[in-house]
Amino acid sequence: MGNLKSVALPLLLAVSILHLQFAESVWFLDYHIHITNDLPLLNSSPNKPNLFLHCKSKNKDIGDRAMVKGQDYTWDTKINALQTTLFFCNARWESRKRRSFDAFVADRDDKRCLVYRNSCMWSVREDGIYFSRNNVTWFNEYPW
Repeated sequence: MGNLKSVALPLLLAVSILHLQFAESVWFLDYHIHITNDLPLLNSSPNKPNLFLHCKSKNKDIGDRAMVKGQDYTWDTKINALQTTLFFCNARWESRKRRSFDAFVADRDDKRCLVYRNSCMWSVREDGIYFSRNNVTWFNEYPW
């Protein structure tokens, strides 16, 4: 009986540690994707949508959104076990410009989106679609 305890206790401890590490992995985190319409109004009315987005993954269609200036388009996702989670969007700025972009790519965003509350922050602007890790510093990742 003593021999069983000497083997079972370390084994139980090792399994517990592995379980804690696995539970804290990125697979269990909710990632928040935010896309904000920061386009200029130009000739548009403040209450009339000037940005049209359609975002989806292979398995989930988030849907179409007609957005007015300052509006935020948000959804949550988790990273699948194979770390292949991908959400992409088609953006149209009235009849001026169109652009497709990857709003969430598991192996690109799993770490960089952890910095600011597990959020991937996007801003659609006159010269492109910007990304921020911290909602302060922005980088134009997808020029129009």
